[in-house]
Amino acid sequence: MKILTKRNIPFISLLVIACSWAFYYQSSTLLNDFGSTKPEWLLVVDGLIFLPILCFICIKDRKEAAVKALAYSCLVILLGSLVIPENSKLVWHYLESGRYLAIAVFVTLEIITIFTVIFAIKVQLNQGKDPDLAISQPIESILGKGAISALLSLEARVWTYALFTKRVNRNDFHGEKHFSCHMKDATQSNLLGFILIIVFELPIMHLILHFLWSPTSANVISIMTLIGLVFFIAEYRAISIRPTSITSTSIIVRYGVWNPLTIPFDDIVSVQLNTKTIRRARHIKRFNLSGQPNVEIKLDTGKLIYLGLDSPNEFLSSLIKR
Repeated sequence: MKILTKRNIPFISLLVIACSWAFYYQSSTLLNDFGSTKPEWLLVVDGLIFLPILCFICIKDRKEAAVKALAYSCLVILLGSLVIPENSKLVWHYLESGRYLAIAVFVTLEIITIFTVIFAIKVQLNQGKDPDLAISQPIESILGKGAISALLSLEARVWTYALFTKRVNRNDFHGEKHFSCHMKDATQSNLLGFILIIVFELPIMHLILHFLWSPTSANVISIMTLIGLVFFIAEYRAISIRPTSITSTSIIVRYGVWNPLTIPFDDIVSVQLNTKTIRRARHIKRFNLSGQPNVEIKLDTGKLIYLGLDSPNEFLSSLIKR
């Protein structure tokens, strides 16, 4: 994956601007007459004029460019409030006040977008569409395909399975043959065990941290633990609903709440049963929670994909028929 793409140039420029001007304003060198000259207009030109223009030049989607320009401008204003000396600020105090208005507008727009996506997901689930597509398509229609949309699709899937499992129908998933994975080595029961441990441990640890450390630390750790609990609940419910499927042209691997992986038949070198322990490696992907994975898929790129299925022999038989 290329890091230096045209879309990433504004973000890289933001980092360069932040580092260079933070050094300029916080140091005493020949560049700033040994600390006597630190005008704010330098950061205004670079961070609030040049950077937003660069966003619109490098990003074709005008909405995305506007959002990033606004977000980067707020970050530059925050940076300036921290590094520019008080005696050098003339208009920066007004910019700091306007920053909160910009953040409020940004948050409002994002909340509207989130509710729009939730409504679109709900409508598509009610129409019997593939649940994975019902979740990913509304997000990708706004952000396009990429790492951010994949991450948000994962987050949306977590909340969908944590709160709205009844709206997801297993029969709506795309594929001609479906295979489950939740009964292998008591996978779903182990997830339930993790959930119960977190539920019983959370109030006890909160009290211990509250009195022995600090109330703030206890609240932060408890909130993070609750977020982890939501993930485990979603994983527990999704593991028995989302199947690994065989279509006319590919294998679609779905495991828990994780994003689906599509493997075209043309990319597969071999598929066989597996009985050995598989360790982590860069060329290996494992879709298995408990015990050893029982299916090995070798790709023409040299990558290996291991699955833990309830009925591996039936899975292989279905592939042989293909």
